[in-house]
Amino acid sequence: MWENEIDIREIREIRVKTTAFLGVGAIRKMDSIAGQLAKRGICKVIAVTGKGAYKKTGAWDCVLKALAAHNIDHVLYDKVTPNPEVLHVDEATLMGRKFGAQAVIAIGGGSPIDAGKAVAVLLKYPERNATEFCELAFPIEEAVPLVAINLTHGTGTEVDRFAVVSIPEKDFKPAIAAECMYPLFAIDDPALMTGLAPDQTTFVTVDALNHVVEACSTKVATPFSILLAQEVVRLIAKYLPVVQKNPEDLEARYYLTYAALIAGTSFDNGLLHMTHALEHPLSGLKPETTHGQGLALLLPSIIRHIYDAKKETLFHVLRPLLGELDFARASADDVAGAVKKWLAGVGIEETLKDLGFGEEHLDDLTRLAFETPGLKGLLQLAPVDVGPDVVRAIYEESL
Repeated sequence: MWENEIDIREIREIRVKTTAFLGVGAIRKMDSIAGQLAKRGICKVIAVTGKGAYKKTGAWDCVLKALAAHNIDHVLYDKVTPNPEVLHVDEATLMGRKFGAQAVIAIGGGSPIDAGKAVAVLLKYPERNATEFCELAFPIEEAVPLVAINLTHGTGTEVDRFAVVSIPEKDFKPAIAAECMYPLFAIDDPALMTGLAPDQTTFVTVDALNHVVEACSTKVATPFSILLAQEVVRLIAKYLPVVQKNPEDLEARYYLTYAALIAGTSFDNGLLHMTHALEHPLSGLKPETTHGQGLALLLPSIIRHIYDAKKETLFHVLRPLLGELDFARASADDVAGAVKKWLAGVGIEETLKDLGFGEEHLDDLTRLAFETPGLKGLLQLAPVDVGPDVVRAIYEESL
């Protein structure tokens, strides 16, 4: 079993920091959350969100009602796009500073919540901007309180310390981590997610899958990150096909939402390595690339490269996706092939070439994997040595 691949003499942290409210109707907890903010003396907040889902889901009505009930004024920034950019963070931060915002309420999927985390930090650093935040130009030690209302079951950012914001002029999509970026409260209400588009439903769920494939196999994986990874894969294998057939199935949405939440906790503990480090250059170079789709297209090749280094862990975590494969006889190619077959079964059959990438992009993608702030550190956590030749080979195999 996977226990054989844990070094019991390595001291690991076990992190569970954010108070998350999970369940159908959890958005109603916004009233008690607003009450907690008011008790802290907070009377002005900025809401950071995207262009429409915050209203369409009904989440915004609940937020407005809760803020009004506790005499909390607000301003609204609703221009965050998928793969948020430093421009969005700087605009929202300026709005928040002018208003005197003392806290941030981020509403949406990973993009608005990550942007909200950056805003929460920059409200504490009035002389700094989003580019400096992304390039780690100053120690990130403080942030105003953040409430995360999650509208997708994928990123896990509502319960972790990570944020991703792009610098388009450099093709950088860095991953930033800081202790102060844990949300104070998070809301995971599956009833807010039934309107997710079919492809978005699949891609965000595959994001959660990738989180745990990495978190269970890094050099700093813990028994906790592995335990959570096993449950995440089991739940995704069982409930993603259900939601694809019936988007309004609340039980299936509930368990995919739970899976994404604990996947976020898994990688908050075990961290990430190659798949995310290699996907960020894809959507950094081509921002129209959907994060979860990019991850899916890289995953089989990455499993092929890392499987032999963590075969007991990976086989038992991925077991629900592997069909009739037998551990004793399964090779890295067999496991990678089974995962690729499973991905095709949930509708992801493209290659990187289908997304517009070609041989001419390999050098730039490889360079960005090592030059983008934060990504080289992820590559160093992989269970195998990762140099430019390995990175380039994975991109090439995924074309």
